[in-house]
Amino acid sequence: MADRRDSFAGTIGPARIVVCVGTGGVGKTTAAAAIALAAAREGRRAVVVTIDPARRLAQALGLESLGNEAREVDGAGRNGGSLHAAMLDPRATFDAMVTRCALDEAQRDRILANHFYQTIAGNLAGTHEYMAMEKLHELADTGAYDLIVVDTPPSRDALAFLDAPRMFARLLDNWLYKLLVTPSRGFARTAAAGAHTVARQLTRVVGAAVIEDTIAFFRALDGIEEGFRLRAADVYRMLQSDEAAFVLVVSPRPDTLEEASRFASILGDADMAVRAVVVNRVTPSFGSAAVPQGRSGAARALADFRALAEREAAEIAGFVATVPRSTVVQVPMLPHDIHDLDGLLTIAGLLFAPT
Repeated sequence: MADRRDSFAGTIGPARIVVCVGTGGVGKTTAAAAIALAAAREGRRAVVVTIDPARRLAQALGLESLGNEAREVDGAGRNGGSLHAAMLDPRATFDAMVTRCALDEAQRDRILANHFYQTIAGNLAGTHEYMAMEKLHELADTGAYDLIVVDTPPSRDALAFLDAPRMFARLLDNWLYKLLVTPSRGFARTAAAGAHTVARQLTRVVGAAVIEDTIAFFRALDGIEEGFRLRAADVYRMLQSDEAAFVLVVSPRPDTLEEASRFASILGDADMAVRAVVVNRVTPSFGSAAVPQGRSGAARALADFRALAEREAAEIAGFVATVPRSTVVQVPMLPHDIHDLDGLLTIAGLLFAPT
């Protein structure tokens, strides 16, 4: 049941983008899929994309696999709605971005064929997170969806996802990058000589071919790097706007709640306030169920469950105080895993139940 007067539907319903964040193992992927499925049942064109390389989204939807291109989930939509799903492939997304932004086919081919590009497109630290931002931009830019739901990696990696636009801007503003691509004339030629001195020193460590490929890659970006920067900035502004809603998914464990509280604070500092909190897998209190007489195993088990439920309630109350402007919904622990649309509909019903 909801803990606040505002319903979960009323809080995130107007959003065009819902970003589910939280630590690992709290049911974040399931919540993201359930939110998208609920929208599809209401007649909206929804897509859920997971940044997490684990295959939990496909499993939750009852699918064998997902790829970088969004595929429709059969039987998910109602009233003209539809549900699509995708799993981020950083290399495929990077290739598509280069193809879109290149000034011509020759520039596109130079970049895609560059050995340094082929290395960083799938392996450089931060590339995965930046490509997640690019995938979100791509999905939003198509206009094909009324709702985009993003399932992020665990919270520590999600912070890297949110910082990706600034990380890329720092790369483009780096003095070495600027010097390597500066035309060789006047003061710029003198400055570039300093960069090449650095490059010669690096050559002794990593080899001439690597340095040559790196310089060639950066120079191949000439004229389109600003497009990369603007696309990242667009996504960052989108996430700070009213059309985006962050949903923090937690479990009632003290360590999880503590980390979630810190994450909510960091989001707030970035002007990306948490609009809703899903407390998942809450132990039921069994209400006024009669306690079996004597010291039977059933009596002890019921007493233990009630004690655990009371401890969780206290932990949740303390956490809720740290996110005072968020709608909070509790989802009880279920007796089975979620691995198909029927299971997701059960979760959606609990999330969007009238208050």
